[in-house]
Amino acid sequence: MYIPRHFQPGETAAQEFLSQIESGHLVTNSEKGLISTLLPLVYDPVSNSLLGHIAKLNEQCTLGTDQEALLISALNETYISPNWYASKELHHKVVPTWDYMMVHAYGQLLFHNDPDWLMNQVTRLTNRFESAQPQPWKIDQAPKDYVDGQIKAIVGVELKLSRIEVSFKMSQNKSEADLDGVIAGLTKAGKSSIAEAITSLRPTEK
Repeated sequence: MYIPRHFQPGETAAQEFLSQIESGHLVTNSEKGLISTLLPLVYDPVSNSLLGHIAKLNEQCTLGTDQEALLISALNETYISPNWYASKELHHKVVPTWDYMMVHAYGQLLFHNDPDWLMNQVTRLTNRFESAQPQPWKIDQAPKDYVDGQIKAIVGVELKLSRIEVSFKMSQNKSEADLDGVIAGLTKAGKSSIAEAITSLRPTEK
């Protein structure tokens, strides 16, 4: 991934970013060529792995790969309008851009068919996303035989990370006035969470 210096986060921030990942595109190079699947994920810091699952009928798990796999995930991505830049009124030397927080995670891809491993993974994943609900749903609320049937239809995915590339391209290279405009523009557009992310990454010195 091309990462200009001012968009490269520190090692700690890059590692913390992994725990924020909610989904990603798993890309493998198989005998049929490149295959990609979008799947929800949870990061396990103990094993330094990204964990998920895919349908057993998905050929990505049957073809497999003996090469390094790639997981691509982005958070807080959005279009940035030139109209938001204060400098537009001064010289009009502005163009649209796209801001994002992106990770390319590489590593060894493992597949799991053990029912206990799969149950643990789907429970962790469900609990993570249900935690924001007023009354979080639990897997044991569904009939056991039904859950067991669902477990038999999936394959566990574990990407044991060997290296990551992280880019936080969040307008850090803009002037103070242009940053103010971007934050105001995003807030007005109903993208306050992205505006907050840009604010948190705002350079303390220019």
